[in-house]
Amino acid sequence: MEKENILIVEDDIDIQQLVSYNLIKSGFHVTCADSGEEALQLLEREKIDLMLLDIMLPGRDGMEICAMVRARERHGRLPIIMLTAKGEEDDIINGLAGGADDYVTKPFSPKVLVARIKAQLRKSHDPGETGEAQEPDTIRIHAMTIHRGRHQVLIDDRPVHLTTTEFTILEMLASRPGWVFTRQQIIDTIRGYDYLITPRAVDVQIFGLRKKLGSAGACIETVRGIGYRMKEEEYDLNPALRK
Repeated sequence: MEKENILIVEDDIDIQQLVSYNLIKSGFHVTCADSGEEALQLLEREKIDLMLLDIMLPGRDGMEICAMVRARERHGRLPIIMLTAKGEEDDIINGLAGGADDYVTKPFSPKVLVARIKAQLRKSHDPGETGEAQEPDTIRIHAMTIHRGRHQVLIDDRPVHLTTTEFTILEMLASRPGWVFTRQQIIDTIRGYDYLITPRAVDVQIFGLRKKLGSAGACIETVRGIGYRMKEEEYDLNPALRK
């Protein structure tokens, strides 16, 4: 089986080597870039499965690079993990809102980092995996078509490009229309039970998701003091009425 290729975008050579050593030891192929501009060039030349991205880089910073990658149709759903010394709550929220799928602060545990990488790769390979084999591969609701296996969202047959995190949240809500999911349930689903992040970051992800969905974003309802739910369709029982 072909090894998955992890792109490390880091200008600190010591950290670059530390991360490379641990990833190679864990069975990954590693590609390194010293700047964001070099990373963008490598994305065009090589098959990259996940990007580890520092924020404080020479030239364009990591936030700019993340936004540029997300704007590309070819790489719009590439898993991106921020690996940075900027560890304040607002930094984490801005990183996730800017398109990152995960956020790891320095200093970090190499073992935890590898575990985070493997978790994001599992989501990118099979984002529809929920442990329930009976669930359909496709969800159709509110003019949205959500393809689990393809990791694709269409609104009125037009593609909408979401991050892995945004897709997972949308899938979670759409799979149980009318059910209310707490912010903690959403955190547990997209990050794992040991992920330390505030519920405010979930609100930021929902805001970004609604914006990308356009008018369909209004179907994600806020339940004050609890969390979020996908609005039920009034005519679910009669699919023939759907346009």
